Amino acid sequence: MIKLVFCLRRLLSLGEEEFLIYWRDHHAPLVASVAPTLGIRRYVQLHPAEGTAASALSGSRGSSRDFDGIAELWFDSEEALVDSTTTAEGRRAARALLEDEQRFIDLPRSPIWLYREYVVVP
Repeated sequence: MIKLVFCLRRLLSLGEEEFLIYWRDHHAPLVASVAPTLGIRRYVQLHPAEGTAASALSGSRGSSRDFDGIAELWFDSEEALVDSTTTAEGRRAARALLEDEQRFIDLPRSPIWLYREYVVVP
């Protein structure tokens, strides 16, 4: 299993709440609609937690919240991820996601990585 991790920064023209609502209510259904075509096995959005526990935890490490959210997408393998975009349907699906991301994500300031997942506590 391979995981794509995408640390999102919102476009500065959007407020935090506006960004999160768009991401959850518009972009998430789009991802779900193309998931079979792109071989996405699981998709999770991580929205910032607020409150005492979140403040205490980040404060204990001197952390700042550098991202407005984090997306995690699971694929069977790197090959499955790459192969999904070799078909015309896969390219259309990937393009639709990118076009939508450009509406709310500051892409040049939003790093993306692939990781191998090692489950320690199932």
